[in-house]
Amino acid sequence: MTLLALHGVCKAYGALKVTDDITLAVAEGETLGILGPNGAGKTTLFNLISGDARVDAGRVEYEGRDVTRLKPHQRCHAGIGRSYQVPQPFGNMSVFENLVTAACFGAEQTEREAWQTAHEVLAQTGLMAHANKPAGGLTLLDRKRLELARALATRPKLLLLDEIAGGLTEPEAKQLVEELQQIKARGVTMIWIEHVVHALLSLADRLFVINFGQKLAEGEPRAVMNDPEVRRVYMGMEA
Repeated sequence: MTLLALHGVCKAYGALKVTDDITLAVAEGETLGILGPNGAGKTTLFNLISGDARVDAGRVEYEGRDVTRLKPHQRCHAGIGRSYQVPQPFGNMSVFENLVTAACFGAEQTEREAWQTAHEVLAQTGLMAHANKPAGGLTLLDRKRLELARALATRPKLLLLDEIAGGLTEPEAKQLVEELQQIKARGVTMIWIEHVVHALLSLADRLFVINFGQKLAEGEPRAVMNDPEVRRVYMGMEA
């Protein structure tokens, strides 16, 4: 069953077309990897899915429903959760308070339900030992974990991950991938933008490559990575 579908989605800032006629479908339970050079329009695509930006043309469908004009909080309530490339926690609040806030306002849970959700997510993401620490004082790895945890606390059916492995060491990235594999096993659909390609390939069922706001390639991960045009544009390699 298709969970998310984009139909001819376009977004421009002035004369610059950032997303140009993107059509894409994501099946329930699938993990889709998004690749592309810097400035290709990947994060803008996420903003159009989450509602952080409005489409200029085209349509966004979620669970068969047109959500193109829904606001970000309405899409979150419907089950679209996301992380941001630069972690954006409430720095003066504790890790636990960040998760309770996400559950209350993102998943519309009662305070009691939100406390239970926060405990579950702390355990899932390895943050239990940091529950009472101010979020602003965490290491990069734990800020990335908290960014993931806050998205999970909204109880998403569709999880958008924006370069969540960026800046991590090799062991840290491996640890993060293991956590994402557990999330995938629970049936959460994921779309993951990532430049740490080996991490992405370990999880993605399919790749979608963007260049200058347009689709460059789509398909089985290894086949896409061996595509001569993808190698030339993304990795600067001539076939």
